[in-house]
Amino acid sequence: MTPSDQGRRGRLTVYLGAAPGVGKTYAMLGEAHRRAARGTDVVVGYVETHDRVHTVGQVEGLEVVPRRTVTYRGATFTEMDTEAVIARRPAVVLVDELAHTNVPGSRHEKRAQDVEEIRAAGIDVITTVNIQHLESLNDEVERITGVRQRETVPDEVVRTAEQIQLVDMSPDALRRRMAHGNIYRAENVDASLASYFRVGNLTALRELALLWLADRVDAALGDYRRAHRIAEPWPAKERIVVAVTGGPESETLLRRGARLAQRAAGAELLAVHVIATDGLRGTDERRLARSQQLVATLGGTFHAVAADDVPAAVVDFATGVNATMVVVGVSRHGRVRRLFAGTTGDRIASLAGAIDVHLVTHDHVARLTRTRSTLSPLSPLRQGIGWALAVLLPVALGAALHEVAATDDLPLATLLLLAATVLVALVGGLMPALLAALVAFVTLNVWFTPPFDSLTIAEPRNAVTLAVFLAVAAAVATVVDRASRRAAESVRTRTEAATMGALSRSVLTGQDTAEAIVAKVREVFGQDAVALLERSGAGWATVARSGEGDAGSPEAGRTRAEVDADHVLVLCGEPLRASDRRVLEAFAVQTSLVLEYRRLRAREERAAALESAESTTTAILRAVSHDLRTPLATMRASVDGLLVGGLDAEDRAALVESVDDATDQLERLINNLLDLSRLQTGVLRPVLRDLSLVEVLPLAVAGHPPGAVRLELDEATPLVRTDPGLVERVVANVLGNAVRVSRGAPVRVLVHAGPTNVDVLVVDQGPGVPAAERERMFEPFQRLSDTGGGGLGLGLAVARGLTEAVGGALSAEDTPGGGLTLVLTLPRAVPGGAEAGAEAEAGAGLASPTAAEVAR
Repeated sequence: MTPSDQGRRGRLTVYLGAAPGVGKTYAMLGEAHRRAARGTDVVVGYVETHDRVHTVGQVEGLEVVPRRTVTYRGATFTEMDTEAVIARRPAVVLVDELAHTNVPGSRHEKRAQDVEEIRAAGIDVITTVNIQHLESLNDEVERITGVRQRETVPDEVVRTAEQIQLVDMSPDALRRRMAHGNIYRAENVDASLASYFRVGNLTALRELALLWLADRVDAALGDYRRAHRIAEPWPAKERIVVAVTGGPESETLLRRGARLAQRAAGAELLAVHVIATDGLRGTDERRLARSQQLVATLGGTFHAVAADDVPAAVVDFATGVNATMVVVGVSRHGRVRRLFAGTTGDRIASLAGAIDVHLVTHDHVARLTRTRSTLSPLSPLRQGIGWALAVLLPVALGAALHEVAATDDLPLATLLLLAATVLVALVGGLMPALLAALVAFVTLNVWFTPPFDSLTIAEPRNAVTLAVFLAVAAAVATVVDRASRRAAESVRTRTEAATMGALSRSVLTGQDTAEAIVAKVREVFGQDAVALLERSGAGWATVARSGEGDAGSPEAGRTRAEVDADHVLVLCGEPLRASDRRVLEAFAVQTSLVLEYRRLRAREERAAALESAESTTTAILRAVSHDLRTPLATMRASVDGLLVGGLDAEDRAALVESVDDATDQLERLINNLLDLSRLQTGVLRPVLRDLSLVEVLPLAVAGHPPGAVRLELDEATPLVRTDPGLVERVVANVLGNAVRVSRGAPVRVLVHAGPTNVDVLVVDQGPGVPAAERERMFEPFQRLSDTGGGGLGLGLAVARGLTEAVGGALSAEDTPGGGLTLVLTLPRAVPGGAEAGAEAEAGAGLASPTAAEVAR
């Protein structure tokens, strides 16, 4: 350090890291090498390398001030030796980790205090800190990462730095650096990538660093503008200034300004209230206090300035804070005052220059004298006809009366012209009717009131008559127009009510679809085409469409109604009237309900599928743990017995038979599980052909002991169209179940041919199944009261699934005399031409087994 540096305060340079591991320490050491190469006296006061090879290599070649040893609770720690650094008096010292908390017993509690002491000695300091260690961002960092930072540094310490360098890196690049082992040890990499170093966390931290540094740069820009007396605003950052009067519209303006500020990241909201210096203009202090509270809630700041010229004061304030937009409300004054005195918004717009002015309407704007009630609901054509009749009809009627009747017949003319006025009111509405009344008044005065052909009225009673006529005509026209309006409103209300009722019924009954809604919208509003569009990436996809026309994007339609953030209704055709927008909004709400119903239904179907899969998995696991273990245990015991040796031929035959039986049982269980899996996944593809049941049923019966099953099959039975292998499996499963429950009585297999189907009846004399339980017994893993068979309860479920796969049906009926009859229905083979009809008739003539035959 040179003698000229004595007495000055050291400069502070901060390398600000967007996240741990971005390389701020490495960058600081690189800066130290560059300064040392230029001849600057640089030393290392404290650098934490974390045993990173590249960082350790950067320290080489730099003078390192030895650290001071501190003992705390029996452990030894090292800290920066601040006294040694000051005694060394270098030009620049490197101090890593500015937010570090020193070990108790050190000279200062925080390393930032060590840095302040070094700077007070006139030594420049280069230091590092991560964005998550700034005090003002501690809460935000905890919400993002879930980690509370114990070591923080006040923002003002960093803001006093003469230079701040942001060390940044994209999240993906930082994660790659982490995965390569350049930040943490290998054993900590996976845990860090899955927690703190997630892409979302790193992106949010990066944004915090950029916004915080942008504020610092913006403050520097303000200092520069003030130092160089630059009056024009520089729109480097979005600043919204809201002009608050303290009136009832202030809260509306503040909320609108907050929404505008939210559209730009990092934008500021400022509210300004101008206080009149003359003290004549009063302000509602309670409303102004509420406005101040609202500004604070919205994250903005409230400012008050004193001035006589309100628009100029607002513009001066906006220019001073470098604002980009001024939000001002529409004047609450009437039209006369606005005409002669102008409005504050107009004057602000004329004075703002490069600053944008956003004029906001509100509920307290002075209403125009022409209200909605005076606007005619009639079509322009009817209004045009009404105006024409208002002029022509009274003149024509008066001229006709003047020619054919006595000129002094004033009562008759009055009544006829009054009727003409009513007619005009019915056709054209109020305003044409008033014109008709005025024309009729002039007609009566000229042709039917002496002196004739003159506007002069000689007798006072005639003047009263004409005045009363004009008043009555205007009153009648008003009543007729109002009645016409009420009738039109009533029709429109009934139409809307009917439409709303139809929509409500469709919601309650769940019959609505997106296609039905767009078709209804097209029908109700008479549009050429209507489409429901869904946002898809950068474009739009069509969910439902009705009609012909280009409705592939929101811009293609004449009318649009937003359903939600991602869906919009687009109408191609004539633009809608304002009164129809309400009904269209109802359709939009209905569409949102339909879309939500779709989402809920899809979610319910997924949940049901998951529940079914879970129950199937649970049942399979139960089967593996019990039902499959039984035949496996039998096979293992038999094989162990065979391996022991010393058995006679009879014992060996018995063990082999046990293995064979257990193998058959295991094979049946596995086949049923595989069949059920194929049925549930839809991969089963039957091969259908015409065949005779003589080919199938004997094979299905063959596996049972003699006398257990009695097959009664006529060789003349018609052909069926089915898959022989699958039908054999169905009959085998049904027979196996029937033989097991028939208590030794033989199971009968009968065949009945109908006109279009052939029924295979499997009749047992077992305990039977109650009618309420018959459908449940066809569900997987259902054994009902049969718990001792050692099966999975899959036989009947697989049988019904296979039957439905080949186009048949499987049902259960009572057996007369006790027991259960399972009916397998298969479609008959139908060859083409006349032979099909003859064969069908011949087959239809086969006798059906009677109840007595079944009972035998």
